[in-house]
Amino acid sequence: MKLKITFLGGVETVTGSKYLLEADGLRVLVDCGLFQGYKQLRLRNWVPLPVDPASIDAVILTHAHLDHSGYLPLLVRNGFKGPVFATQATQDLCAILLPDSGFLQEKDAEYANRHGFSKHHPALPLYGKDDAEVSLRNFNSVPFDEEHEILGKLTVRFRFAGHILGAAIVEVTWQDRKIVFSGDLGRYGDATMLDPTPIREADYLLVESTYGNRLHEKLDPEDMLAEAITKTAARGGTVLIPSFAVGRAQSLLYHLKHLKETGRIPDLPVFLDSPMAISATEVFCNHLGEHRLTAKECNWSCGAAHFVRDVEESKQLSWNRMPKVIISASGMATGGRVLHHLKHYASDHRNMILFAGYQAGGTRGAAITAGATSVKIHGGQVPIRAKVDNLHMLSAHADVDEIMRWLGTFENPPRRTFITHGEPDAADALRHRIESEKDWNCTVPYYREEVVLS
Repeated sequence: MKLKITFLGGVETVTGSKYLLEADGLRVLVDCGLFQGYKQLRLRNWVPLPVDPASIDAVILTHAHLDHSGYLPLLVRNGFKGPVFATQATQDLCAILLPDSGFLQEKDAEYANRHGFSKHHPALPLYGKDDAEVSLRNFNSVPFDEEHEILGKLTVRFRFAGHILGAAIVEVTWQDRKIVFSGDLGRYGDATMLDPTPIREADYLLVESTYGNRLHEKLDPEDMLAEAITKTAARGGTVLIPSFAVGRAQSLLYHLKHLKETGRIPDLPVFLDSPMAISATEVFCNHLGEHRLTAKECNWSCGAAHFVRDVEESKQLSWNRMPKVIISASGMATGGRVLHHLKHYASDHRNMILFAGYQAGGTRGAAITAGATSVKIHGGQVPIRAKVDNLHMLSAHADVDEIMRWLGTFENPPRRTFITHGEPDAADALRHRIESEKDWNCTVPYYREEVVLS
């Protein structure tokens, strides 16, 4: 049996994860993510896949983040009719993230058309909310740690990856070959998420390399948060935290509640201004045992912030100049309500824009953290005069030492290890380290490369 893998995304970049497995006349797509960041990457979302979506028999998702799941509505609209296998928590989160993604794309297109700043006439969304709702019908949930047969020819097993709620390391066994997909590996000793599950063996391994050339700062995030909030409040400013709605928002609530309870920050109002993050927080509390927090701790951390669902209340936050903390999606400032807050708060030196993790190249977050003096939002340039910092230690991705620690759980080297989901410098640095320290056979695949797993 010839087993082939084609890298349709998630290589040479940290976005657009799509890995196509083919054998016995079957096609299985592991992850179905959107390309984000640089325009040349985002344009790939509009180009038809090199395989007919109708010819794909099944999709397996490692987790719910849009760079791993966000292309699914388009795949279904273009003809995919098969099942989508994921953990229950991933399914629950996709039920929030995918319709929200479609809704935001529709709103962005509508806004661009109304204000006439798009180069396209008319501006159109990649897909809409209805497309996302339809794609949710294809989901089938699979419990963690149970072997599940799909299509009568292969089995899949989900292992805890940490990272975010529902995130999985995926083991696919096709006849006598086991292919392991790390997905996005989480941190060891994280305040809220479980450690990545040790994996003992694999014939072939795909491992992420987001932080393949970097270490996280050995700093306490609560120390950094306390300092940023206290200094900003003393200036009479607002701390704006662009946050990933799933994972990061819940961690921030936990830390902010602890800081409030211990009196380490002023008694400022904290607002969670993201309906998606609010819904994701509720899902988080419904999946006890899949993270470190108890029911009591979940409810306790939710008390850290006032939840803002209403659009009018969100608008009032932008005009309210009282010192406060606003947590709002998205984490790399690519869309959502946080853009409106940036337009109001970024130009005032008293305020602070506090990012909370990895900023992919080509995003506003990457530009702002790199020192840009202005960024383009809704067709106009917004000056950046506020203080800017990034809580790198809050990243949900394993750093290079943590990736190596996880690789150390393998009892034997895979026949071949593919370094994926990283910028070119990070992926190649991880390749070099694995080869030099472990003497494994490693490859950094390129976009649309096809490899026969012999």
